[in-house]
Amino acid sequence: MKYRRARLTVALLRYLLVTALAFLAVLAYAGVGTTEIAGLEGNGPVTMFYPSSATATPLERGPFKLALALNGPVVQGNGRLVVLSHGSGGSPWVHSDLAQRLVEAGFVVAVPEHDGDNWHDASKRGPASWKRRPSEVSRAIDAVAQDSRFAPLLSLDRVGMYGMSAGGHTALTLAGGRWSPSALLKHCEAHLSDDFQTCVGAATRLRGNFLDAVKIGVAMPIIRHRLDDSAWYSHEDSRVQAIVAEVPFAADFDFQSLAHPRVPLGMVVLGQDQWLAPRFHAGAVLKTCTACEVLADVPLAGHGSLLSPQPTRLGGIEGELLRDPPGFDRSIVPAAHAAIVGFFRRQLLVLK
Repeated sequence: MKYRRARLTVALLRYLLVTALAFLAVLAYAGVGTTEIAGLEGNGPVTMFYPSSATATPLERGPFKLALALNGPVVQGNGRLVVLSHGSGGSPWVHSDLAQRLVEAGFVVAVPEHDGDNWHDASKRGPASWKRRPSEVSRAIDAVAQDSRFAPLLSLDRVGMYGMSAGGHTALTLAGGRWSPSALLKHCEAHLSDDFQTCVGAATRLRGNFLDAVKIGVAMPIIRHRLDDSAWYSHEDSRVQAIVAEVPFAADFDFQSLAHPRVPLGMVVLGQDQWLAPRFHAGAVLKTCTACEVLADVPLAGHGSLLSPQPTRLGGIEGELLRDPPGFDRSIVPAAHAAIVGFFRRQLLVLK
């Protein structure tokens, strides 16, 4: 009993020490800096958010008006890195509010630009991108490790990773999941009308009229051609020690491979997701992964409801799928982000 109490006392002291150091580190800087570093050869740039001694100034990136310290001096935070994997066709800026919350907690945040599946170039969406994305996360960590401004301030043995949508697919892969295009084909053959956007993206929608049968008939041969690959894909990076998957694309996974993730896995579920029907994706993961921690389960939120700032200029079907559904209250977004930050604090800052 005395030994057990002693262990608990040591663990408590470690927790208090890490918390105190993190708090003091946060007090040492004034703002959230952002800069871009070069990816390794063959990879796109990596956008960084980090503790800075500079104060924020107005910054425009595309349609977004932000307040960040562009190229501000880098200062010590809590010594931990979190890599964010954006969604299909996404950018760093729709995740900048979450990134800022992470920086305010002392983290440095890296957002790699996924090749052929970003806001500049969406020519390689789908399996072609999913095969590369996990290694692009690993190579982003490598790029940070080679940067003279960031490397001395970080311990890269315990890195966090967050991914949303296609980035959530990346997150599940890094958590130990294996996936196959042929598994997605089987899913689409069985559930095309119930999970239509998963299988066809934003190309078209079912509208409940006579054209639906035509759309399904046209889509299925294309899907069979695109998903003619029975190989299983996986990726491991031992440096990644805590993962969050938000509305992940998951229907193509072997769910048993996620029954016991190799690292702590947090999940974000948005109940009105019309792009990735929750019961086939996040819900299916949680049905198998009883150890997964649900960080946020928001019944009235849509696929893009936690993006902040939102991509307001999107039109057409993509805009329909990403806009907030009726009744969603965006005032809850900071609380959802706080839950994600809290997960990384618990998993990465407390000494194990």
